[in-house]
Amino acid sequence: MAASGPEGLDAIAFGVAADLVYNIYSATNSSPQTTELFAADRAPTLMKYVRFGGAQAVVLVGIMAIRGRTVWAVLGGGLAAAMMHGMYAHAMRCGQAKAGQRGPVSKGASWGWSS
Repeated sequence: MAASGPEGLDAIAFGVAADLVYNIYSATNSSPQTTELFAADRAPTLMKYVRFGGAQAVVLVGIMAIRGRTVWAVLGGGLAAAMMHGMYAHAMRCGQAKAGQRGPVSKGASWGWSS
């Protein structure tokens, strides 16, 4: 049975805040896979936009939590932001460890084909 009281609203706040954070990271960043592929070439720029996304998430989820008077927005948004930041940090470490070990896509390649 679905929660019809405050518990239901808390679940909605949790989910909406998490979804908001995922959308923010989608708008401000390429995928973690792309981050891994280009970490050796563009590490500072890639992580700069991860931090911009995190800052936007803090502001918007904070407003949501204050206006909605619920900590569940902070929990949902915070969990999603922590997971996204962790994925990008992992992708950056992996990409930097594999520097110079690219497959068919290399610098100057167009549409995935090497020249």
